[in-house]
Amino acid sequence: KRQVYNLILTYAQAHQLDSLKTVIVAGEACHQEIIQRHYQRLPQTALYNEYGPTEATVWSTVYHVPVTEVETPLPIGRPIANTQVFILDKHHQPVPIGVPGEMYIGGDGLARGYLNQAELTAESFIPSPFQDGSNSRLYKTGDLARYMPDGNIQFLGRVDHQVKIRGYRVELDEIQLALNQHPRIGENVVVAWESERGQQLAAYFVPASESVPSSEQLRSFLQAKLPDYLLPTAFISLEALPVTPNGKVDRRSLPRPDQARDAEEDTFVPPHTDTEATIAQIWQELLGVNRVGRHENFFSLGGHSLLIMQLVARLRNVFEVELPVNSVFEKPTLAGTAEQIEILLWAKHTSQEPTGVKTDGEREEFEI
Repeated sequence: KRQVYNLILTYAQAHQLDSLKTVIVAGEACHQEIIQRHYQRLPQTALYNEYGPTEATVWSTVYHVPVTEVETPLPIGRPIANTQVFILDKHHQPVPIGVPGEMYIGGDGLARGYLNQAELTAESFIPSPFQDGSNSRLYKTGDLARYMPDGNIQFLGRVDHQVKIRGYRVELDEIQLALNQHPRIGENVVVAWESERGQQLAAYFVPASESVPSSEQLRSFLQAKLPDYLLPTAFISLEALPVTPNGKVDRRSLPRPDQARDAEEDTFVPPHTDTEATIAQIWQELLGVNRVGRHENFFSLGGHSLLIMQLVARLRNVFEVELPVNSVFEKPTLAGTAEQIEILLWAKHTSQEPTGVKTDGEREEFEI
């Protein structure tokens, strides 16, 4: 396990690792952090990334990780001897190189099935459309992967981690992989949860150091890598991710995002002006939240591009001004939105176009 090896690299003394010739990591995704730490401490020790479900013996593919590895996500390599790996679509047809599909494993390492579970065995071990004889079965892994041009396989996540958010198909593992690239994230897991506004995405993470990135920093980081509908509405820092007895992340034990927010230190700052209070009421109705502080972020509370259109329409009806959609992206806090509305109201009252805003202490001056 990656966490265990991280502990070894952190606490083992140099002489305890001197004779180490080979390290094999498996059981979960291997990230750049572990590769860098491994080669910093053990530059002469070979590192292998392996993949394999229990139903196909210990492992089915292997990848020798080079010192200069930069591929994200890290490949799981090629099939070992007497093993075949097929990446297929829903019709059990091979997908082209680079296209994601479900991974199926065949070969001598397959189990016969599940003891006293004939139905599950028939569902998981299917007749191979490509082979005859002793290698005529394939194990349906439930894992997403793709073949790369160099023949290596790239693991992409679980088929059952696909969800639909506002009509879009979302791969939770794709978000996790992007978030893992943040230098201050140790490990993370992204889940979909049901709220009053429908399904929402929440990212739980363990900081890589004592410096914990803020939700806004993580959102901005992901905005440069992912489309809007893949951005989590909540980022929750944990000391450690809960795990099951076999070392996998226990998603059922993660705190609900709303409960996690309640447990955090209360930094609520109420609206300061009538404009802020009015906009806060609109946000509460649109986002299904009980209160909105002046420093709250529209997107962190669950806002998205479809709700922005509703927000702009409601602001138009209440204030009789037209707030540009991009203003919500540029200044997504309640105070920021209120500032934009007040600028538009002032311009409407004076029948002049504002060209900028100056802030002098607590006093705001508008320039023509």
